[in-house]
Amino acid sequence: MEEELKCPVCGSLFREPIILPCSHNVCLPCARTIAVQTPESEQHLPPLLHSRGPAPLAAAPGAAPGAGPGAAAGSAACLDSECAAGGGGSGGDHADKLSLHSETDSGYGSYTPSLKSPNGVRVLPLVPAPPGAAAAPRGAGPASSSLTCPQCHRSASLDQRGLRGFQRNRLLEAIVQRYQQGRAAAAAKCQLCDRSPPEPAAVQCEQCEVLYCAACQLRCHPARGPFAKHRLAPPPAHPGAPGGGGDGGGGKGAGGARKLPTCAEHDLENYSMYCVSCRSPVCYRCLEEGKHSKHDVKALGAMWKQHKAQLSQALNGVSDKAKEAKEFLVQLKNLLQQIQENGLDYEACLVAQCDALVDALTRQKAKLLTKVTKEREHKLKVVWDQINHCTLKLRQSTGLMEYCLEVIKENDPSGFLQISDALIKRVQVSQEQWVKGALEPKVSAEFDLTLDSEPLLQSIHQLDFIQMKCRVPPVPLLQLEKCCTRNNSVTLAWRMPPLSHNLVEGYILELDDGDGGQFREVYVGKETLCTIDGLHFNSTYNARVKAFNSSGIGPYSKTVILQTSDVAWFTFDPSSAHRDIVLSNDNLTATCNSYDDRVVLGTAAFSKGVHYWELHVDRYDNHPDPAFGIARINVVKDMMLGKDDKAWAMYVDNNRSWFMHCNSHTNRTEGGVSKGATIGVLLDLNKHSLTFYINGQQQGPPAFENIEGVFMPALSLNRNVQVTLHTGLEVPQCVKQTKLPNN
Repeated sequence: MEEELKCPVCGSLFREPIILPCSHNVCLPCARTIAVQTPESEQHLPPLLHSRGPAPLAAAPGAAPGAGPGAAAGSAACLDSECAAGGGGSGGDHADKLSLHSETDSGYGSYTPSLKSPNGVRVLPLVPAPPGAAAAPRGAGPASSSLTCPQCHRSASLDQRGLRGFQRNRLLEAIVQRYQQGRAAAAAKCQLCDRSPPEPAAVQCEQCEVLYCAACQLRCHPARGPFAKHRLAPPPAHPGAPGGGGDGGGGKGAGGARKLPTCAEHDLENYSMYCVSCRSPVCYRCLEEGKHSKHDVKALGAMWKQHKAQLSQALNGVSDKAKEAKEFLVQLKNLLQQIQENGLDYEACLVAQCDALVDALTRQKAKLLTKVTKEREHKLKVVWDQINHCTLKLRQSTGLMEYCLEVIKENDPSGFLQISDALIKRVQVSQEQWVKGALEPKVSAEFDLTLDSEPLLQSIHQLDFIQMKCRVPPVPLLQLEKCCTRNNSVTLAWRMPPLSHNLVEGYILELDDGDGGQFREVYVGKETLCTIDGLHFNSTYNARVKAFNSSGIGPYSKTVILQTSDVAWFTFDPSSAHRDIVLSNDNLTATCNSYDDRVVLGTAAFSKGVHYWELHVDRYDNHPDPAFGIARINVVKDMMLGKDDKAWAMYVDNNRSWFMHCNSHTNRTEGGVSKGATIGVLLDLNKHSLTFYINGQQQGPPAFENIEGVFMPALSLNRNVQVTLHTGLEVPQCVKQTKLPNN
């Protein structure tokens, strides 16, 4: 966790950390160092006009993007509110000021070196103002200050308050203080131990003023005789540690409560609400004075609990991955031993075979042993590299987990909400880094080497392993005549170029997200034909493929563009239907063998877009009440559609209809069905709503709103009903939107 508590500029534990607009943290003294002041009159000049000397001064790492080398030039300025007001001492003011000059202004004839922090952030050192350069030229505009984040390099402008305009990260400051106290307490050692090094102290005698470990306390300071009245207390924190030897005059003392945080804009007001638009706590005066009056504002405690729950949920995923990573490291270490053992066994077998041959095999034997050793070293190197990489990821994830757990322990809602969004995103990114295949060994413990000892004596000098290392595979060729799309599925085919003799162990097929996003692996294997299901309708996907073998991964093929269908064509799915459902007419007509309601799903799944399909009532006897709608893949199939929480449906008889979800009946509407009726289902996932129609007329209001996820067309019926499905339909423009009165 210590890496999470270090400033990215100075590399030390945070001191007075502030939160930048990009959600990263930096020490307040470091922020003064990396801030850059730019005269307003130079902000819009071309970069070439800022430099007058032969070689411009290296720009500070915090300079705003687009600012030339001259952006750092100008007189020194105070960045804090205290300096802006004219206060401050003679020594402390220099830490709040920044004087940067070009080579020609400073009088130095060479490049001024920059400093580099332990974390790799370069900081331009303060340069004293040269004689005669204190006065700014007449007509120069006021100076504006900016600060660039040392981690994401986003630039933020400073207002008249300077660095005091950024909020203090009180949670991080409290965690750093608690971490330092715990580290100092752990450093206390027994003063009577004869061991080297001494054991950690367990108690301290207040009368003797001596630290004892558990063993020395029982031996040297028993609770009897003259020591019976001595008081043993836990060892104190190190005097030099923050908080050691008392409360330190502020913050959270021993047993004391931390002072309630006040609003950064209104010093006398406590935080009471949370602005969702600005993602920051606010007080009631912030709402009254209009800055946040039109923003979405929620209760501070409610948002605190919600963000804690989100962070805890994300941590569970990272914790599972960390557990898998630990098991994977054990597997890799066992793999090392297996590779060593198998390599030694193979060497012994090879020596036995070679010794059995004639003397002509001697020279060839040494070559074969060298190849085996190289193969073993290659496998060991690959496994060691994978161990180091996985160990680094695990250490980063563990540190982030420990830090997040410490944040969750804090009871400061506003402080937590200041950093919760960034932490949630970091935890989610940390979980996503354990991609598919990351926890699988890249090599096996087996040696794919076969020695053929049968050739004749004259072939001994050509003796070699049958399995030879080969070059990286060439570019695969996409077979466009075999690539096609059907509904929301795409099929791709490829082959290797003719006269290609390089060994191919498999292929990697990549597909983007259908919206111009990044590519992701969708198939890894030896086949040259692949179908990907469950894509979005009316979307354009880019696909590419590459081959790999033991020598590495080959280059990508050309990118092929595939367009999924505008409208959905689908049938009833016999594999997911209840066993009492009877399908015919190429799975477009459904009936049932049971008097009880049974469910059948469609073969398509929808997650975005607008979709419309119809069901024609072919037979309707004894006034049953079939149900039409949508459902999840795991909906219960032996009861009416809508009785569980996995389905949204309208069930209708010969007189009226109802909407049903979670066995809750709503919006009874007059107007039923009979033989020959047509039921239309409109699923609008752009507006997240579901609407039903009977014979082209809207049946009641929109049935359900705010529905999100992946849905499949669904139907429930019994043996008194037979319906036929009609798909591939455009949304009718002539559908009547008249709402019928509710009873």
